[in-house]
Amino acid sequence: MVKKINLAVFCLFYFGAGINHFWHADFYIKIIPPYFPFKEAIDYLSGVAEICCAILMLFASTRKAAMYLTIFLLFVFIPAHIYLIQLKGCASSSFCFSEWIAWLRLFPFQFILMWWAYKTWKLCSRQ
Repeated sequence: MVKKINLAVFCLFYFGAGINHFWHADFYIKIIPPYFPFKEAIDYLSGVAEICCAILMLFASTRKAAMYLTIFLLFVFIPAHIYLIQLKGCASSSFCFSEWIAWLRLFPFQFILMWWAYKTWKLCSRQ
């Protein structure tokens, strides 16, 4: 039962996060560091990749790939989190929150999400 609930929450979380890249693209584009070109494409590819993480985790034969893809994505998102810290939590006047939240998004949250991807794969690979 715990395995199914964890899997469902994981998949819903990443599917929702991926969809959110399309619904609130301006939010994500603002936190992509300026040294990255093609910010809109990066945002949309991130959304598609997160949706793929959710879908791949659903199937036993692709769960390991989902775990690796999820951890890879969370790793490559780190520059955006660092950039948000550099901005003191304010990407614009309409998008601003406490600097400590920006720090939490980087550490420990990114690493907790990496661990969650691993644990979901590990838990679901047991019979």
